[in-house]
Amino acid sequence: MDDPVEDKSAELTEGTGRTAPMDKTRWLTYALWLLVGTLVYNLVEAFLALWAGYQAGSIALVGFGLDSGIEILAAGVVLWRMRVEARGGSIEAVEAAEERVLKIVGYSFFILAGYVVLQSLWVLSQESGAKESTLGLALAIASLIIMPVIAWGKFKVAGQIDSPALIAEAKETLACSYLSFCLFLGLAANAFWGWWWADPAAALLMVPWLVHEGLEALEDEDEDEVEESE
Repeated sequence: MDDPVEDKSAELTEGTGRTAPMDKTRWLTYALWLLVGTLVYNLVEAFLALWAGYQAGSIALVGFGLDSGIEILAAGVVLWRMRVEARGGSIEAVEAAEERVLKIVGYSFFILAGYVVLQSLWVLSQESGAKESTLGLALAIASLIIMPVIAWGKFKVAGQIDSPALIAEAKETLACSYLSFCLFLGLAANAFWGWWWADPAAALLMVPWLVHEGLEALEDEDEDEVEESE
């Protein structure tokens, strides 16, 4: 015989649009797999991009590789946060983890933006373009295809488990798509038309997005602190 209390609880959950405990466990598992996939992909991407960028002397490729490194950091910290919740950690522990994640993600964007600006200006002042990089073009195309799919998955899961940290990390994954587009433009223009300045220019196109996302991540972290103090 069905338990009327259980049925009523299920109805309330469905009516309010909230995720039931069993569903939340399932969504947390999805989040863990997405983050592990992000870590593995970005480890490979960071290594190849940095190596190719060093070989070609491409600031856009090096910046792209460093962004992959930040993505590894962000995904790793958010993965830790998800594991805290999946193991039944206290609300306080989860919220503390959330704050640390947002702060790390925010400042990492600023660090990368500063590096890209300084290095790009130096390259432009030297008037020395990067060499062609077939590997770099392949990486840019691969990320343009793969990263939006992963970001979409993270946004969907984050909405189900109500995680600002996963949303922030998903935006960083999405930023990788934008950076991939900028990288592709710069490398293609240099390879096909010999525009030496296209590489640092493409790198500078990454900066507004990086600064915007850094500010947003820190604002989210400040909002969490205000909510806790109330």
